[in-house]
Amino acid sequence: MPLAIHAKSDSEVTSMDASSSPPRSPRRPLYYVQSPSNHDAEKMSYGSSPAGSPTHPYYHCSPIHHSRESSTSRFSASLKNTNPRHLHGGAWRKLHRGQEIEDEDEEDEEGRGFSSGWHGARLYVCFVLLFVSLFTAFSLILWGASKSYRPEIVVKNVVFESFNVQAGNDPSGVPTDMLTLNSTVRIVYRNPATFFGVHVTSSPLDLHYFQLKLASGHMKKFYQSRKSQRTVVSVVAGYQVPLYGGIPVLSMAREHLENVAVPLNLTFTMRSRAYILGKLVKSKFYRRIRCSVTLRGKQLGNCQNLADLCTYH
Repeated sequence: MPLAIHAKSDSEVTSMDASSSPPRSPRRPLYYVQSPSNHDAEKMSYGSSPAGSPTHPYYHCSPIHHSRESSTSRFSASLKNTNPRHLHGGAWRKLHRGQEIEDEDEEDEEGRGFSSGWHGARLYVCFVLLFVSLFTAFSLILWGASKSYRPEIVVKNVVFESFNVQAGNDPSGVPTDMLTLNSTVRIVYRNPATFFGVHVTSSPLDLHYFQLKLASGHMKKFYQSRKSQRTVVSVVAGYQVPLYGGIPVLSMAREHLENVAVPLNLTFTMRSRAYILGKLVKSKFYRRIRCSVTLRGKQLGNCQNLADLCTYH
């Protein structure tokens, strides 16, 4: 009986030792874990009674097995945590996010630069179009205003200084009457424009007896400043002009030319060109003139007034 009281089974001793002594942390294997065999697991799972009979089994978790499982799980977690991508994931995400932000900023800057460049091009095009429109409108205004300042042309008079009819031969040797005529025409030209001068030229001044041209002359070109006038003198003459019987009056009165009166026509065209705004804006004026003139043998050297005998077109 005393032995029964003081004797303690192995399981009680084991349980008392486990409760009294502080738990020891098992060693954590670093790289290799060996799982126990089935026979060892059965031994660790079943405790023996004091008499060595297995009739009273005592189940408990093996500290070695638990320790190995805990060590394996912690080692696996540590391996997962030591992954560079896991450890530096935040830095990678921050760097990637920063790169994306920089790319977005660059795209925004490029978009702003493109939009500003396109806006500047549009402003330049609008400025050019506006300038061209204003310049065109201003040029049209000047051109329209210049048309009201048409030059004033007046054929004042003509003077027949001499004429002579004699027998002769034409350049091909055909005998015919030959006419020699000399005359002077005076023309008054006035530029009434207040803001431009004109360059003046003229076609040849011709004297015709119907379709037969008897004399011709040229007028020198000149420049007429604004609000000014001048008198232009041109010589109209003909030398040894073959008549071929075209003027019967002259053929019949060849010996008495002082009694001859021959109707003639004086025709020419005056051209005036105004450079209003350089050569960009030009204005042209044409005036066709036709005057009825009478050649009288008794009035040689006298001035014949043509102010009322000319038409202007």
